[in-house]
Amino acid sequence: MGWWPFKRKRKVIIDDVHIKGTRYWLTELREVCERHFDNHAEGQRRILQMQVEWRTANAEDEVDAELLQGLDRRAYRLLKADGDAWLAWLDNEEFWQPGWRGDDGEPSG
Repeated sequence: MGWWPFKRKRKVIIDDVHIKGTRYWLTELREVCERHFDNHAEGQRRILQMQVEWRTANAEDEVDAELLQGLDRRAYRLLKADGDAWLAWLDNEEFWQPGWRGDDGEPSG
């Protein structure tokens, strides 16, 4: 009695590398910035390191060009920020949302 019409077939689990999504990359950037909220120079140094990671991920097709552009737009604003502007960007919830364009260059919020 080995036959049963409703028997599940075993699926082979393929352990592919999980591609990180937009929210992951934004969350990672935000966490680094907030970890250094009181020392924007250190946060900016870390952002420069992250940009290398983003470009590497883009070259390996883990980050698409549009996401890379969005991350770079945010990095540009954060890297140009002084202490007060740094805190303003960190507090700006729209800045951390996927799809943020930020064409005006000023933190709002």
